[in-house]
Amino acid sequence: MIGKYQATSSGVAGASTRKALETIGDFLLSMGCDVVLEADTAVNMGITDYTRMDVADIGNTCDLCLVVGGDGTMLGIGRQLAPYGVPLIGINQGRLGFITDIPFENFQATLHPMLAGLYEEDHRSLMNGRVMRDGQCVFTALAMNDVVVNRGATSGMVELRVEVDGHFVANQRADGMIIASPTGSTAYSLSAGGPLLHPSIPGWVLVPIAPHTLSNRPIVLANATEIAIEIVAGRDASASFDMQSLASLMHGDRIVVTLSDYQVRFLHPRGWSYFDTLREKLHWNEGVA
Repeated sequence: MIGKYQATSSGVAGASTRKALETIGDFLLSMGCDVVLEADTAVNMGITDYTRMDVADIGNTCDLCLVVGGDGTMLGIGRQLAPYGVPLIGINQGRLGFITDIPFENFQATLHPMLAGLYEEDHRSLMNGRVMRDGQCVFTALAMNDVVVNRGATSGMVELRVEVDGHFVANQRADGMIIASPTGSTAYSLSAGGPLLHPSIPGWVLVPIAPHTLSNRPIVLANATEIAIEIVAGRDASASFDMQSLASLMHGDRIVVTLSDYQVRFLHPRGWSYFDTLREKLHWNEGVA
């Protein structure tokens, strides 16, 4: 896999990030790779030693993308590069790091065999979210983690009409509703009481946020379905997509979520296991003698 590689970091700033990018770039050069830096990252970091490209050119040109930062950085670049099919490797400079899973301290020893073709490939589906108003689409965005309908910051509960494949499910009064992918099942959905979904499961989880009726519980759905959430009542509601794109909502708006045609391609070290990630990040072994 000798080719052009991109390192991007929009979520981490400062001298330590610049040093990390330069260290990774020098390593890739020593491995015989051409190195490209995402243009905005290069400007923000003041790095001038590498070729610069925007994300579209990276998608059309590069063989692999190295993402340096945390999961938020990976979510942003992953959505943008998914249409191009470019595989991504995450080098973690954030906190939890469920999808940026290679510690920066170990990146050389980990990347060396991966660049020689020894890796595990992991595909993650995206969700396509649309906000429909009076039959017209007024907002659209992709999401890798989740689509979240939230009440306003200073208002009470919202009332939401939930449909799956055109079938009425329920009217729910709650602080909001989360539609999470398996990737997003370890994010906001988990904090709201949703289950963990293995990435290989072709499903989503629908999770109410602080529901008025305690019998309103999370439910796992097939991701081939269409989920629609209509705003029935409540003020200042909004829809967020991976917590990075935001749309203000009005009464009668419908948030429609379907499976995207695009997938994100992650590469992991040989022997990688999703359960190893859960055990490490969720501290499942703590307190075990």
